Amino acid sequence: MFKRRRVLRLAATVFVASALPSIASAQTHYPTRPVRVIVPFPAGGGTDILARLIAQELGDRLRQAFYVENIAGAAGSTGTGQAARAAPDGYTLLFVFGSYAVNPSLYARVPYDPNKDFEPVTLAAATTTVLIANPSLPSTTVKDLADHIRANAGKYSFASGGFGTQPHLTGEQFRLALNLDLAHVPFGGAGPAVVSVVGGHTPIGFSSLAAALPQTRDGKLRALAVTSKMRSVALPEVPTMAEAGYPAILGDSWVGVLLPTGTPKDIVALLNQEIVRIIAQGDMKERLEALGYGPIGSTPEQFSERIKVEMETWGKVIAAANIRVN
Repeated sequence: MFKRRRVLRLAATVFVASALPSIASAQTHYPTRPVRVIVPFPAGGGTDILARLIAQELGDRLRQAFYVENIAGAAGSTGTGQAARAAPDGYTLLFVFGSYAVNPSLYARVPYDPNKDFEPVTLAAATTTVLIANPSLPSTTVKDLADHIRANAGKYSFASGGFGTQPHLTGEQFRLALNLDLAHVPFGGAGPAVVSVVGGHTPIGFSSLAAALPQTRDGKLRALAVTSKMRSVALPEVPTMAEAGYPAILGDSWVGVLLPTGTPKDIVALLNQEIVRIIAQGDMKERLEALGYGPIGSTPEQFSERIKVEMETWGKVIAAANIRVN
């Protein structure tokens, strides 16, 4: 009888162990070597800032290096294309901006298929877009700026982090809604765009708040309005576009995490679990909010649905505005 009970207990133990989520396997065997974290924009932009914060935490938690590699170009498409061709083994992680869902409608051809090439991990955070100006301009409000542009027709342009980025599309909304003679100057990322506005080379810009926040706080930039529904916790003194009198100019940007399609589900689940926990930490949450982010930390399924909605929404905007990049 004792032997029989022992056998039954052993069988039950084996059954329970086999029924545990496969995430346990990932926790035991992954990662065993450094993990490449691709940011498809230059260093210094909002996506890069968030990726570096999370990569550092992932390295500490999983006891392996998560190193960031910036591969800029084509509003994020170049680096995203490289990530799409990476081995689906969990050792290439991709941080994307909202342009990920926009580029397929904007460009005649992109080096990735957003519906087939990636496994969503999590929608990490959202950040508003901010209208910024060099302090040398006499404008202190959105209306002042619009009046100044009209009085100097053909003389001004606005900077953004690239064609098809949320700030670019917001800038186009601004130009069309106010009927302004304002050209678009795309850069290879939010960082270079902000630098151009600070230097006065392109004295007007639309940027993710996270990328422009340090220079705004230092007085090197003047923030005129944010495009979110509510004021930003990071810049509570800056009005929304609606408060400035332009409610039609509305939109948020977001940063999400992807893995190449075919990555084992247990690794996807593990990384989702860890990143969501990182974002939910009290100190990290406060840090992200201070940088202009609203922490989210979604499930893979929720992020997948957000991508589909964004593709449909901005695809219609791009078609209506006849914006196209060859």
